[in-house]
Amino acid sequence: MTQKSEKKLFIANLPWSLRWKDLKEIFEEYWEVLYAKVILDRETKKSKWFGFIEFADAEAAKKAVDEMNEAEINGRAIKLDFAVEKPSKE
Repeated sequence: MTQKSEKKLFIANLPWSLRWKDLKEIFEEYWEVLYAKVILDRETKKSKWFGFIEFADAEAAKKAVDEMNEAEINGRAIKLDFAVEKPSKE
């Protein structure tokens, strides 16, 4: 069974030029960020236009979704939702 994370968000529609440091800086302006990652294509090393960000607490993640969903970054309206945790392989 899959479960949504309380502190980790999936972010879609990122600008191709955005790197993890940029993503972290954008959100750190408002909340404490533990982790940011932009997913890159294995061959080209270019952004796949999505990533993940994890906050220090669940309240910050909820506020980020409420306040930043559809926000514009470099001309693109980003989409935020709580990440789905992968089931353990036990």
